[in-house]
Amino acid sequence: MGVLDRFEKGVENVVQGAFARTFKSGVKPVELASAVRRECDARAAAVDRNRTVAPNEYAIALSQTDYDTVEQWGDDALAHEIEDALRDHATRQRYSFVGAVKIDFAPDESLSTGRLAVTSRTTRGPVAPATERDHRSRYPLLDIDGVRYHLTGDMTVIGRGQEADIVVDDSGVSRQHCRFEITEYGTILTDLGSTNGTMVEDQRINEVTLLDGNVITVGRTTIMYWDGVPADEDD
Repeated sequence: MGVLDRFEKGVENVVQGAFARTFKSGVKPVELASAVRRECDARAAAVDRNRTVAPNEYAIALSQTDYDTVEQWGDDALAHEIEDALRDHATRQRYSFVGAVKIDFAPDESLSTGRLAVTSRTTRGPVAPATERDHRSRYPLLDIDGVRYHLTGDMTVIGRGQEADIVVDDSGVSRQHCRFEITEYGTILTDLGSTNGTMVEDQRINEVTLLDGNVITVGRTTIMYWDGVPADEDD
């Protein structure tokens, strides 16, 4: 079992870094974001000299009163804001993720107003957000209109529907538009019968093995593709 495997097992099976903090009144968004950053720092683990992996999934337990307040703020919108803040923090700290960053809120009857508890785990998914500093990775990299993702799974679907692994907000993109498949022969891009087609270097394709630096177009969205770094070079 490798270092990363032990790290993943630990954060998945044990309540990691649970803590509570008392505030004079109910919790506030900035306090929630700060608590998540501290949990991230506490559980980040160095895999090698160039890579430190941090948990990518965080559960924030709140009193029922605070949970109701978060729902009134808009829990989905607040979760997205904290996720964005955490990705920015990871870039500054040179952390990597192995799956999509996700924040969840839940009520906890044992907590009083103003108290919160954060737990975290790392869950490998088909994609992981890439920071500006971890572009040299063994995983292939996509840049979708400036947002970068590592392809960490065998298959990754891009589309407009919520069932896609990477959701693209583009009316010209089908719900499940195209699929990236990582194989020993390279990354294969397949169009999934999309309405407007998938273009690689301005050529419509059904299936193609991608080359490093290829430009892909789906709808009005531009995707840049880069190969991963071979294991013997990623040091």
